[in-house]
Amino acid sequence: MSDVARSTIAFEGQFARYFPEMAVPWRADEAPEPRLVALNRPLAVELGFDPDFLSSPEGVRLLIGNAVPEAATPVAQAYSGHQFGWYSPRLGDGRALLLGEISGADGKLRDIHLKGSGRTPFARNGDGRAVVGPMLREYIVSEAMHALNIPTTRSLAVVRTGSQVQRERLLPGAVLTRVASSHVRVGSFQYARAGNDLGLLRRLADHAIERHHPSSDREPNRYLGLLQDVVSVQATLVAQWMLVGFVHGVMNTDNMTVSGETIDYGPCAFMEGFDPGAVYSSIDETGRYAYRNQPLVAEWNLARFAESLAPLIHEDEEQAVSLAVESLKGFREQYSAAWFAGMKAKLGLPERIDDDVASPLVDNLLVLVQEARADYTSFFRVLGKAARGQAEPARGMILDLAAFDAWLDRWRTLKPDADAMDRVNPIYIPRNHLVEEALAAATEGDVVPSERLLEAIFDPYKERPGLEKFAAPAPESFGPYRTFCGT
Repeated sequence: MSDVARSTIAFEGQFARYFPEMAVPWRADEAPEPRLVALNRPLAVELGFDPDFLSSPEGVRLLIGNAVPEAATPVAQAYSGHQFGWYSPRLGDGRALLLGEISGADGKLRDIHLKGSGRTPFARNGDGRAVVGPMLREYIVSEAMHALNIPTTRSLAVVRTGSQVQRERLLPGAVLTRVASSHVRVGSFQYARAGNDLGLLRRLADHAIERHHPSSDREPNRYLGLLQDVVSVQATLVAQWMLVGFVHGVMNTDNMTVSGETIDYGPCAFMEGFDPGAVYSSIDETGRYAYRNQPLVAEWNLARFAESLAPLIHEDEEQAVSLAVESLKGFREQYSAAWFAGMKAKLGLPERIDDDVASPLVDNLLVLVQEARADYTSFFRVLGKAARGQAEPARGMILDLAAFDAWLDRWRTLKPDADAMDRVNPIYIPRNHLVEEALAAATEGDVVPSERLLEAIFDPYKERPGLEKFAAPAPESFGPYRTFCGT
């Protein structure tokens, strides 16, 4: 490594050191001609990296794991998981590597992780590679989620490898450099539990408490406290998804973090026309992970987490189950409270308003929006104009005008705060047609569309002239939307 690299990068190998049973030392495939597609310079600075170094040939090689710092121990992580309800005891990082952990400028420890870096012992039948489109999708959508103040993994860079990858056709290969509070998942606990290694399970739980949920340590039963904390952060997270119309698309237990960050932006999308049954994943044939099912699936995943933790919660199985079930009951209550508070904010209503007044307003409005298949993001944004006396933009999106006018009269008597509405109802999201346009262009070497899209979504709440196309729904010609995971 060069002197610049040594002076700016300090990697730790905590996971590799603490959990050798769950970490296979591995190296990324060598890229013949690595070339930067996107670099998140603000995030680089936040992490303590020199963005100019990361843009250099040696920095790009670091970003894809071809130039490994001396202290780094790249590993493929082992984990289990329920995929679409079916249990797989041995999943793991089939095309990914954890380079190691770094302490950012704020002192917080974060994982630096690669996707598309080549086959590992967990690859099964996959080729271990990724292509530009899906990796840039994760970059765009994860950074949009961050801008929307939703807990998420972040994207530091996308790098072309210079090799071609066979999918439906030959496509340019790429590696995503991802940043997370950690990559410890519900599936990680399932893996430790499946091996009946209570020592490993306890070490993993202690690690999760220390790194993500230190308040659990103050509880009489620290492992029950861990369960309750993970239930809480996931309830809040999924409520935030629902409030912005985000559909994850692949809510397997190996894609649920214990930190409460959104992870794995494969077949994901933002809903446009309001449809509770919206499904965008090409592989979700039964609609298991449809928009309306996300809270139920999160609760189901958390039950699998509780099953894994049970031996630590209490040595008596019956008592462990009883305590876990009681803790899981908190999910619905906390999710409902977070979602309802968020909906009141979207309508500009004060927090103190009586629920008996606010609840019918929310329910009745969503019925009208669903009937009209109104664009979810646009509708709530123009509703802020209705709070200022300009009702026509919102009326133009609803079919039952008599019912909507009656709703408006009831709502306006509560004096909704239009400025507060604009602070929580985004105008710019990663519109599906614009994402596809950006990915297609980047695949051919043109990054301008993705850069313009990122410019819009980095500040999603402030309307700016010249960005009208980024606020508009997809044209009818775009048709039904399906996304693919890229493997």
